[in-house]
Amino acid sequence: MVTNRKAPSRGKSSRRRKKAPKMGKLRRGLSVLIKLGVVGLILLAAYSVYLDAVVTKKFEGKKWAIPAQVYARPLELYEGQLLNPNELQAQLRRQGYQAVRDVRRPGTFARTGSRFTIYSRGFHFPDGAEASRYANVAFSGNEVVSLKGKAAENIPLLRLDPQPVGGIYPSTFEDRILIRESQAPKPLIKALLAIEDKNFYDHWGISPSSIARAFLVNLRAGGVVQGGSTLTQQLVKNFYLSNDRTLSRKINEAIMSVLLDFHYSKDEILETYLNEVYLGQHGRRAIHGFGLASHFYFAQPIQELSLARVALLVALVKGPSYYDPRRFPERAKERRNLILDVMAEEGIVPQSEAERSKKLPLGVVTREQLNTSAYPAYIDMVKKQLREDYDERDLTSEGLRIFTNMDPIIQRYAQKSMTETVGQLDKDSPDLQGAMVVTSAQTGDLLAVVGDRNPGYVGFNRALDARRPVGSLLKPAIYLTALEQPARFTLTTPVKDKLIQVDDGQGGLWEPSNYDGKSRGMVPLQEALAKSYNQAAIQTGMALGLDNVLNTVERLGVDKKLPAYPSVMLGAASLSPMDIASMYQTIASGGFKMPLRAIDAVVDARGQPLRRYSISVERAFNSAPMELLRHAMGEVMREGTGRRAYWSISQDIQLAGKSGTTNDSRDSWFAGFTGNLMAVTWLGNDDNSPTNLTGSSGALRVWTRFMQQVPIKSVQSLNSEQIEYVWTKPAANVRTGKRCEGAVKVPYIKGSEPEGYQGCSRAVSEPVKTLFDSIKSWFE
Repeated sequence: MVTNRKAPSRGKSSRRRKKAPKMGKLRRGLSVLIKLGVVGLILLAAYSVYLDAVVTKKFEGKKWAIPAQVYARPLELYEGQLLNPNELQAQLRRQGYQAVRDVRRPGTFARTGSRFTIYSRGFHFPDGAEASRYANVAFSGNEVVSLKGKAAENIPLLRLDPQPVGGIYPSTFEDRILIRESQAPKPLIKALLAIEDKNFYDHWGISPSSIARAFLVNLRAGGVVQGGSTLTQQLVKNFYLSNDRTLSRKINEAIMSVLLDFHYSKDEILETYLNEVYLGQHGRRAIHGFGLASHFYFAQPIQELSLARVALLVALVKGPSYYDPRRFPERAKERRNLILDVMAEEGIVPQSEAERSKKLPLGVVTREQLNTSAYPAYIDMVKKQLREDYDERDLTSEGLRIFTNMDPIIQRYAQKSMTETVGQLDKDSPDLQGAMVVTSAQTGDLLAVVGDRNPGYVGFNRALDARRPVGSLLKPAIYLTALEQPARFTLTTPVKDKLIQVDDGQGGLWEPSNYDGKSRGMVPLQEALAKSYNQAAIQTGMALGLDNVLNTVERLGVDKKLPAYPSVMLGAASLSPMDIASMYQTIASGGFKMPLRAIDAVVDARGQPLRRYSISVERAFNSAPMELLRHAMGEVMREGTGRRAYWSISQDIQLAGKSGTTNDSRDSWFAGFTGNLMAVTWLGNDDNSPTNLTGSSGALRVWTRFMQQVPIKSVQSLNSEQIEYVWTKPAANVRTGKRCEGAVKVPYIKGSEPEGYQGCSRAVSEPVKTLFDSIKSWFE
């Protein structure tokens, strides 16, 4: 039986044959996509593992290189201290103390006339922590006469927290002061979260909803108030990534934000953000974190900030350059007030308090008031001493705290004196430069260093590195060498001021002359020094022996090897102002050789002491000849080349010093001291061209301007038992009566006083003199 079957349609069969290859391609494509997806996921997982290692390694390790923080010496108040009340007020303001009517909290003060009420801040000094303290301070003129506590108890000493004056920075020049989350004012954290990341404690590092919410908030505010990125994303961008606006960077940011949030608590992330966020720029120095920003903008610890100042710091997060309150105050104020409005809307602060804060000025201190990194010359000296004991890496990354001996008031007046005086003198010498070193006359503490006519200039430090001929500044060493031989020399011993030819040590003859070209024959030794006669100095030096004089220079503190040429005694040797300061420090201290101390102590980031730089003292000279030299240097100021100082300084203050001028008036020097301060000044041109200035017409003017602005004391006698004062006629080198014309009371080492005696009218024999002295002493 034959069964008829319907033949298949060719068309349908053809269509089925055509679809099969297409479905196969889809399956193969899907398979490839799946495989690529799997590979992608594997690669993404591997990359995430890599990013996870990056996140945890830096976050758990040493997050930042913390620069060494350098502090000035703390201002200490005690009864009897010499201090101008206006200077105390200015210093309090520079350190961010707020003037208030009612002093109730640390960091505030009030003034009524010559009386202050101060509430000091607590601070961890190298010798231990001190709590904040309430004190009443009373002045009489420029002297503290009373220092009492809140219960009227006597306070022996009130020590203010020290002023930060600079840092030693890593190559990135990032700077920060680390704070704990608990140290930040609560309104600051609440405002930061309200503005930057409202759901910070709810999301997992990224928050798509925050982007939408920020859009609505900004739309209502009519400006950009909130950002779309979470705080975690902002931290990741600043902490790990660059600011490149690329897709790859945003992907990395998102992944790392999730990983960071997975590994660490919200409080850890927030605290890191508080210390990492970029909030300003000071030259090459980048200001990171709210702790440092508080000092940078307000010169205050962050715990003391008012609501208005807190709002300004939060405002700066959006753009510290665009809202820089020093450059764009109106723009910054508008942004600050916007933050205050949001704080009120969110219930962070009452509306009334926000409105009151909006009326307040920004309160930002000027860069001059801030004075941070304004002392590069002094910081150079600090670095020089530190590098003898510490590696560069430790100084720039371990958060060391360096406590120096810099007196901010003295430093400021030294800078001011240099700038103002050079500004007056540079009409005739427009490229005139200068340097200055100031120390404590008794301790060798380095109080101030000026290395340029523009003190804030970072560059060549002339106080440390400019070695120039010193002119007559070495003459005191000649006469000190002589006075150590009382059998041969006293202050009134006649010395030759006559032409002399000496071997110059190079096969020729050297014939020095006096500044005015005149010779004066025989003159008293103290006059030769006071009037700075070159011929007398060389005559005396050669009689003593050049090697002996150079030995005295070394004993005085000059550690540079000087060439053994006679011209060195008239200052042909080149030394720096710091070298000269070491020499004159020994004279100012009464014969005690001591290194100049820029640093007092170093502590680590936890406040643990690492090293104290204690005073090192060595008696280099007997007090008797040193007393005679200091008397002669007083005559320099009374009758000699330094007398110009008394045009503006009281005659009641005993000064001592010596001027120096080099050939063709290329260098102008002055070194001198009072009872409490020693200062060396130098003026000259960097190209060594003539300045038309002598030591008296140039450097002495800087020295005098400085000394007349700071509290100074008279140079005091060393009270050597070997010294006695005798009424003398110095020009004749004879004893006389105190009422005789030309009579001067001169110190002598006992047994070296003049043997001859001259009365008021004529010379008398020794027996008559002895009888006269006996009668005179009986009446006295």
